[in-house]
Amino acid sequence: MIRRLTALAAIAATLVAAPLAAQDFAVVNATLATGDGGDPIADGTVIVRGGQIVYAGPSAGASALPATVIDGQGLWATPGLFAAGSTLGLLDVDGVEDSNDLSANRSPFSAAIDVSVAVNPSSEHLKVSRAGGVTRAAITGFPANSIFGGQGAIIDLGADPQAVMRPRAFQIVNLGERGARIAGGSRPSAHALLRNALREAGQYGDDSRIVGGATRIERERNGDDLPLDPRILDNATERGSDTLLTRFDAAALVPVVRGQQPLWVQVDRAADIRSVLALKTEFPDIDMVLVGASEGWLVAADIAAAGVPVIADPLNDLPVSFEELAATQSNVGRMVDAGVTVAIGNLTDGIEQPRNATQYAGNLVALTRLPGASGLTWGEAFAAITSIPAAINGYGGRLGVLGNGARGDIVLWNGDPLELDSVPVRVFIDGVDQPMESHQSRLRDRYRVIDDDDLPKAYDW
Repeated sequence: MIRRLTALAAIAATLVAAPLAAQDFAVVNATLATGDGGDPIADGTVIVRGGQIVYAGPSAGASALPATVIDGQGLWATPGLFAAGSTLGLLDVDGVEDSNDLSANRSPFSAAIDVSVAVNPSSEHLKVSRAGGVTRAAITGFPANSIFGGQGAIIDLGADPQAVMRPRAFQIVNLGERGARIAGGSRPSAHALLRNALREAGQYGDDSRIVGGATRIERERNGDDLPLDPRILDNATERGSDTLLTRFDAAALVPVVRGQQPLWVQVDRAADIRSVLALKTEFPDIDMVLVGASEGWLVAADIAAAGVPVIADPLNDLPVSFEELAATQSNVGRMVDAGVTVAIGNLTDGIEQPRNATQYAGNLVALTRLPGASGLTWGEAFAAITSIPAAINGYGGRLGVLGNGARGDIVLWNGDPLELDSVPVRVFIDGVDQPMESHQSRLRDRYRVIDDDDLPKAYDW
């Protein structure tokens, strides 16, 4: 194991100088967890060619193995974890403002803020999470001077400079207690601001047609580089004297109104969830995702009927605020039982590290053994941190699963990944073997065996 880490460290030193290429390889004789909600396969094989999975299933059904074969005896092979609602790559030290790009208290913009431009692929947070089995993440900033937190991005955690897979992947808004404070002190004010913003965006989108029938946003999405119709470059007076959004913010919300960009709504209280779901009647095209939903179990039937997925924080089990008085660790299990699509996420880089998602998923499995509690089966729990968050973010069948045609994100664990004593021993992203080294691992190796004489003088009392 130590020799393997040393070899990976040597590989990491060459990453900047040379691009990494996908490998053709197979993992055989491993316990296979496909991530689709099913039970693990005791003797499984997964084959990767050209960065994609071409086979994943029982070893007896595998054929035409590549030249490189990894013996997975005693190991578990799983898809990479998908961290939904993370801040990976957006900060170095939370308490140091200059290294923190999570929110912009003094910015004139809100919905238009695009976090993808700030992603640091060399962040130690990415390295630590990658070594913990996280291969993809949906990252987001936080609302500051507006209920809108801006546009999140989808990233991969590969050891290369190209971390951003999809910028402007979703918009985030807070309609809970925090949103109420930002909006002037009440939830009605927050909802009024949201409705006004969506209507302004809708009107802006209708009025900003380019000759040829496409808006600027649509043309940018298609990669067009053509001059704008002068009618788009209107000013606030021409848009109306009661506009509250800048042109940039209004343009950023046009895809939300049209259902082309998901709207993540941070909300916890059951009553607030009902109010948010009612927005679907007024704005039927909105592609909505609930984030948090600590009291979601109380309105699980409503959420399921609306077909709205949830990215839930699995640790909100105490009444730490008025909007979480009914919080319970059975929240996720009860919502799943009611037919809600639930991913475990909203894990930031503070106490709730994205790499600890396996621990939280394991807790939900353990809940099934407690009288009166509601948890998840092993397959459901593992899917909640792999295939389900991937599907919510538009990558169903391509990420978070070991299946034909999926991308070659594979993690090899030394045991059941939902057990506390299991850790990844090897990580592949798009079929590329990844370095497992980080600042933490270097400190561990440096001080694992140390003589008292080597301690700094400050330790000599």
